[in-house]
Amino acid sequence: MNEENPYLAPQTSAVPATDDIAKQMAGLQWPLKLSFKILSLASQATVTDANGRVVCFTRQKMFKFREHVEIFTDKSKATLLADIKTQKIIDWSARYFSTNAQGTEIGSVGRRGWKSIFRAHYDVFNPGNDTGDYTIREENPVSKFFDSLLGGIPILGFLTGYLFHPRYGATKSDGQIAMRLTKQPAFLEGKFAIEKLDDSLTPHQEMNLVLSFMMMILLERRRG
Repeated sequence: MNEENPYLAPQTSAVPATDDIAKQMAGLQWPLKLSFKILSLASQATVTDANGRVVCFTRQKMFKFREHVEIFTDKSKATLLADIKTQKIIDWSARYFSTNAQGTEIGSVGRRGWKSIFRAHYDVFNPGNDTGDYTIREENPVSKFFDSLLGGIPILGFLTGYLFHPRYGATKSDGQIAMRLTKQPAFLEGKFAIEKLDDSLTPHQEMNLVLSFMMMILLERRRG
């Protein structure tokens, strides 16, 4: 009896030459800014470019399982840009697949099991690949430790955004860092800068890494 492997990439159609993802990423001014609202009844994330143009937006109710995250083109939520879904909800190493509004795969991201207990470690896959194309790791885990430790303490928690700035690098197999996400000083919300360090990235690869960073932050915030 054949059983579907939840970790394998789903079969999807080829990426067309021009699509919604390519249009959304066209003309962006880097670095991008990723912001999370902390004191709200929902997890709300917005990505904008250096000129303030909204790249993508998501809003999810608190305590809701993250088996399905909808990504929109802007805060109006009128146009769906992407879906992020996992086939296994309660799994430390669950892999999250991103598709565009037409169901074409953008890529996927998965936590690297036990290696992520003390230090964030994720693999990012391009469409159709079952071997990671990028690896996201914390570059300064000590900063992340104190940011998480003090973040839940009244009064002190408000100051962590100014004191500790964890960094996460998305590295290619040849060791080159393609993108870096760095926490920025902020009050009552989480703010991050996303730097593109590899000009050879395609629009789909850029979006795959941006969505992977978003999903990683959602998961790491839940873990604490």
